[in-house]
Amino acid sequence: MDFAAEFLDQNRLFSELIAAGDPATPVPTCPGWTLKQLFRHVGGGNRWAGQIVSDRMQEALAFDAVRDARAPADPRAAIDWLDAGARILVAAAAADPDIQVWTFTGPQPARWWVRRRLHEVVVHCADAAIAIGAPFDPYPALAADALSEWLDLVITRMPDLGGKSIHLHANDDGLGQAGEWTIANGALTQQHGKADVALRGPATDLLLVTTRRRQVDDTRVEVFGDAALLHSWLAGMAF
Repeated sequence: MDFAAEFLDQNRLFSELIAAGDPATPVPTCPGWTLKQLFRHVGGGNRWAGQIVSDRMQEALAFDAVRDARAPADPRAAIDWLDAGARILVAAAAADPDIQVWTFTGPQPARWWVRRRLHEVVVHCADAAIAIGAPFDPYPALAADALSEWLDLVITRMPDLGGKSIHLHANDDGLGQAGEWTIANGALTQQHGKADVALRGPATDLLLVTTRRRQVDDTRVEVFGDAALLHSWLAGMAF
């Protein structure tokens, strides 16, 4: 997958979703936020990551030190600002993709930030789509990679399963092992296996459930096994 190209495409899609709604529209999946605040969050985050990579930073960057972090008031100029911020990150990472820079997980290659921001935008596309009642349908491989990246990112912060296990299976055609995730003993593996509770459904729906954008009953996800374990796990995934 070309993460840079996907990032730019998803950033564009995000701007289209934002433009289709009233800026004051509440975002139910981000309580207390409006579409305007969601837009500023994504655009500012892209520029924050872009500056970390551009400046080859080895320490955290304060948000109030980010260059051009404020979106213009004019809607058209704001969209251009969002696009430019994404391109800053892509260009900076492409210049030296393997150089180590600061991340909140410890030093990582500069290219790490492109994948991280790609999937940040994918999930916020879901937020914007839900807010305005628009479809959210990333293609299966993209949704599966977003889920893989998210689970890998939060594995150390997941609630204790008490020795039990969780399995997720994306049933989209062609995903194979890329659509299998097992969480057990504090570790994440991408393989098929039995677990105390299993979720089966399209990768997009599994992503929405796992990131707490949709309730299981509002998706095509089937649950097998210990539903109480699933409930407590999801309750602890509110980061």
